[in-house]
Amino acid sequence: MPEPADIELLDLTAGYERHPAVHHVSLRWRAGELAAVVGPNGAGKSTLLKAVAGRLRPMHGSVRGVAPRQVAYLPQTSEVDRAFPVTVAELAVMGLWHELGPLRRASPEQRARVSAAIAAVGLQGFEQRTLDTLSGGQFQRALFARLMLQDAPVVLLDEPFAGVDTRTLEDLICILQRWHEAGRTVIAVLHDFELVRAVFPTTTLLARELVAHGPTAQVLTDAHLLRARQLQEAFDERAELCELDAPGTQEPVHDHRH
Repeated sequence: MPEPADIELLDLTAGYERHPAVHHVSLRWRAGELAAVVGPNGAGKSTLLKAVAGRLRPMHGSVRGVAPRQVAYLPQTSEVDRAFPVTVAELAVMGLWHELGPLRRASPEQRARVSAAIAAVGLQGFEQRTLDTLSGGQFQRALFARLMLQDAPVVLLDEPFAGVDTRTLEDLICILQRWHEAGRTVIAVLHDFELVRAVFPTTTLLARELVAHGPTAQVLTDAHLLRARQLQEAFDERAELCELDAPGTQEPVHDHRH
């Protein structure tokens, strides 16, 4: 695994169809941090994570210190098609895509690593179960096995604990902490402030724009949370599109109307 670098957002604006979802965000995550991203519903948390992962091209500004090939990215569970007929083992082996490519079959050594990852997330014996037969917690465990096999220096997680039982929550938190102890940068979008306070030393609070970023106790204050609610309530979903300065450029003129 290569050493992670600091991840820096420089005046980042990102969104969809020229509608910005996050505006002019500048911050830095130090290499090896265990960090949470929080904020009201619709605050742009998932959009921010996709921009960092390289899944969404910034409309303005930039992301520095990380390339898509260095990222293991977990989308929200709702974005993953569980009806697709694959087994737990087939899902997990997708984490070796960077080694296998589109045509190669897994070697005995790679299959052993797949089995070890499945066991590490508590799904030993479930290798041939199809995804549609799994509970919410079991499915999330299978997704974590795939992340393990990617062996990336940066792990980005979008609501990784949604819909899981208490035992699964505890087990997955242990995996996050092991990644952190191994020197990986781990950034997770979360809603549970008590969990964030208990587990994540660093927090980013968003409400379409950056409200606060730093040590969790200094970010999750009543004043900052009130400010986030006020910003979100004032945001106008009907604001005009971003107009590009010139054809082919990525420098928009913003009309946020908030």
